[in-house]
Amino acid sequence: MNKVDIIIPVYKPDQKFLSMVERLERQSVPVNRIIIMNTEQKYFDRLFYGTSYGKDYHNIVVKHLSKREFDHGKTRNMGVQCSDADYFVMMTQDAVPADDDLVRKLLEPLRDPNVAVSYARQLADDACSEAEKYTRNFNYPDKPAVRTRADLEKLGIRTFFCSNVCAAYNRKIFDVLGGFVKHTIFNEDMLYAAKAIEEGYGIAYAAGAMVYHSHDYSCAEQFHRNFDLGVSQAQHPEVFAAYPSESEGIRLVRQTVRHLWDSHRKGQIPRVILQSACKYTGYTFGKHYRMFPGRLVVAMSSNKDYWK
Repeated sequence: MNKVDIIIPVYKPDQKFLSMVERLERQSVPVNRIIIMNTEQKYFDRLFYGTSYGKDYHNIVVKHLSKREFDHGKTRNMGVQCSDADYFVMMTQDAVPADDDLVRKLLEPLRDPNVAVSYARQLADDACSEAEKYTRNFNYPDKPAVRTRADLEKLGIRTFFCSNVCAAYNRKIFDVLGGFVKHTIFNEDMLYAAKAIEEGYGIAYAAGAMVYHSHDYSCAEQFHRNFDLGVSQAQHPEVFAAYPSESEGIRLVRQTVRHLWDSHRKGQIPRVILQSACKYTGYTFGKHYRMFPGRLVVAMSSNKDYWK
């Protein structure tokens, strides 16, 4: 049987992370190792102090690094170098498996040797706003798909869409493609997917593999996150210049507003419009970040250590 490892960058883990690890340990496909790339050891030790996790789970490997050392691409590459498995699953610390078949269903599309990565469906928590639930369904529908270079003309930037909130990778292809971009503020998963598409590989969306992962971000958080998104696109015109993403964002806003109207939740529409304005402003400023003084760039970014 092919080995599979789980790699999770972690910062200030909480009880949800403990629940996530417990569910990963119960997967129908046994996980070889769970490799935790932890930023700042003091927060990790605080959560695990007095618990028996070290004794209960012998397949957990923890690598500590400082906040200044963390980078979205480099840190994940370091995690991969700690693995000798045929496949590895990248996850974030707040992605909780919906069932015990997550890993099995993620790996199914990778039976095709031409599929480089397979990413999971993200479900919204029950407590989330209706707008966030709709956004998750918009970006992560219930139908699986495999996208290749042949889809670029029809789908544009959606061809590259991939989220390593939960995604399985073919290690052999990963090494051939050189891994993630080594220094990036955001979008390392989509940049890798674009490289894979360009080299003739496929990107699979495994709709049957599901995790709970959603956020009701504030307007300020939306601005900062989308500023970083704009920066990443400005820094990689070889990927994004030919396939702009603005039209997809506009389509999402229109359909969300229509859904709220039709479902008699009109009171939520002003918040969606305000948040969308913050997203677009942050994204636009990020795409033109070189026009702003350095201190202002850092203030607008959600990843301030990236600029140091």
